[in-house]
Amino acid sequence: MIRTTIARSARSILVRNTLLASRPAFPAFQIRLESNIPPKIRTPEEQARKDAKDRMNELQHDWDAKEITYAELKPRTNTPVADTYLIDVREPEEVVQGMIPSAVNLPLSDLGNSLHLNPATFLEKHGFDKPGKDQQLIFYCRSGKRSTTASDVAKRNGFTKYVDTIHCLPVLIRASYSILNYKGSWLEWVEKENIRK
Repeated sequence: MIRTTIARSARSILVRNTLLASRPAFPAFQIRLESNIPPKIRTPEEQARKDAKDRMNELQHDWDAKEITYAELKPRTNTPVADTYLIDVREPEEVVQGMIPSAVNLPLSDLGNSLHLNPATFLEKHGFDKPGKDQQLIFYCRSGKRSTTASDVAKRNGFTKYVDTIHCLPVLIRASYSILNYKGSWLEWVEKENIRK
């Protein structure tokens, strides 16, 4: 009885090793199956829903706003432009430490809801005009994390206009992004300006 069990075990091990050696090098899950089922024909309503979902997915995929440096931001604070907003997304109790010149405060906790307010309500609540979707927004916070989130919130709320003016060479190419992120934020500004906290 024991001899029979040992013989069967040895035989099954030999068969298994032979099968493993004769298998192809690629895994079996790489087999491609073709389908003869035609693609689903959608009604106009279904197609509109699918297109809206695709647009939402496009807006929600990982995205990083173009970053602006201290050297690029400094001249903008000296001579502010009407169609550009420098937005401090820190909370009001943090803003007491100081703000970058020409900046306005719109806390990250209010940003998403505030972008949906009508212009009169926005002005009453925050004390400055509501930015238009064709205006440039530059976000900063304390260290760069909340400004990155604010950039993403603005993009998801439709502030995605990109202006690209290309002329024939030798004229320079000009590109403008509607959302910029000053990732150095308040900490870098204080360090470069030598301001005491």
